[in-house]
Amino acid sequence: MNPVAKLLIFGGAALIVIGILWQVGGRFLPLGRLPGDIVVEKENVKFYFPVVTCIVISIVLSLGMYLFRLFK
Repeated sequence: MNPVAKLLIFGGAALIVIGILWQVGGRFLPLGRLPGDIVVEKENVKFYFPVVTCIVISIVLSLGMYLFRLFK
């Protein structure tokens, strides 16, 4: 099989698994509603910027990639 096709298949499967975990884990992990996330509400406008959530996700992904490279 073509390597690009394999990459697309595994990438799509990974996105499906991540989406399912996000839905199930969203009930237990308050990602997107952590202290430090910026929310500004005005009359007709709501501005939301998840600063701390982005930092947490970045740390987890960096650690995962480090461990992947370490054991590869």
